[in-house]
Amino acid sequence: MACCLKIGQKLNEGKTKQIFELVDQPGLVLVQSKDQITAGNAVSKDQMEGKAAVANKTTSCVFQLLQESGIKTAFVKQHSDTAFIAARCEMIPVEWVCRRVATGSFLKRNPGVKEGYRFSPLKMEMFFKDDANNDPQWSEEQLLEAKLCLAGLTIGQCEVDIMSRSTLAIFEMVEKAWATQNCSLVDMKIEFGVSVKSREIVLADVIDNDSWRLWPAGDRSQQTDKQVYRELKEVTPEAMQMVKRSFEWVSERVKLLLEPQASSRVVLLMGSTSDVAHCEKIRKACASYGIPCVLRVTSAHKGPDETLRIKAEYEGDGIPTVFVAVAGRSNGLGPVMSGNTAYPVISCPPLTPDWGPQDVWSSLRMPSGLGCSTVLSPEACAQFAAQILGLRDHLVWCKLRASMLNTWVSLKLADKKLQACSL
Repeated sequence: MACCLKIGQKLNEGKTKQIFELVDQPGLVLVQSKDQITAGNAVSKDQMEGKAAVANKTTSCVFQLLQESGIKTAFVKQHSDTAFIAARCEMIPVEWVCRRVATGSFLKRNPGVKEGYRFSPLKMEMFFKDDANNDPQWSEEQLLEAKLCLAGLTIGQCEVDIMSRSTLAIFEMVEKAWATQNCSLVDMKIEFGVSVKSREIVLADVIDNDSWRLWPAGDRSQQTDKQVYRELKEVTPEAMQMVKRSFEWVSERVKLLLEPQASSRVVLLMGSTSDVAHCEKIRKACASYGIPCVLRVTSAHKGPDETLRIKAEYEGDGIPTVFVAVAGRSNGLGPVMSGNTAYPVISCPPLTPDWGPQDVWSSLRMPSGLGCSTVLSPEACAQFAAQILGLRDHLVWCKLRASMLNTWVSLKLADKKLQACSL
């Protein structure tokens, strides 16, 4: 049940939502969806009962997926069936459109390109939010020359680069999630804002069924997005029911994007309990990707039969598994495991200062026919395991993708700060 909020003045109102200040929660706002559907900058406009709830549910699920993966968003939590709480932002008046497949307005602006042309890498476009001029397409140079200043942050090259790189990552993550439902994400538009509190760029506004094109099974004729409304020859009650059914289908399916497609795990085999501290570092790093770890103690030298028995425990239940061998001195654990399982094996030896340079060769120099890899850093070992398991689990993959983006952004901001100090 939604808690009571002290709602203040209306801060803004768009075609499909209203923004209200929260009196007792400074820095936060309430985003209230409306039962209105529009197309062509509101040239077409109709009421659709239940759309507010459908849109709010869709946005809340998508933002939850992105936020739990590590993307910085304005979303805080869903408040009610038709509203969510978000960080107050000053919105950057630009729509970032990312395309995987050529369709819609792109074909009109680029005659000669056939519908269905696939963009690899993704195609990115910017549109300045200006209803009077029908949201004209902008270049990066136009955005820079506009010298926009929002919440105390001037939008320069660094900020444009961050939004551009973030748009690609966000599209890829949502695309990966919808692929689990056999749905192709054809294109998507997103908006960014500058948080009034932190003065950083965050994903803001909404991402709902007005924001993308979705083709189940990659089939345009099955489209389930707002294009169904755009293409109506006549708006009748029956036609609007068809549009509503498409929106409801999406809002039901979008919940499944938050669920893992398959359980997975990392099994950490250590040669001795003296390796526990090293294994805990791996387990902690795996947890950041949402991957559970099992810790076992076994020695390939002193009890090879027991090592193979433990291995068999985790091969028979069908759960995707990565084995990690943690053994110092002479590492027989990784090679023995690799030679006796078709599952991936990573050696992550806990090297010591005295014999470390010599001991590492027992992990690096493998007999022929073995595919055991060696990763020395516990954190990098967990990341490698996540990359393997992420091939089957979109939630793990999304956390990896967000981590890549966040590393890139932190370097970009560090460079900006350094340049400012050098001037």
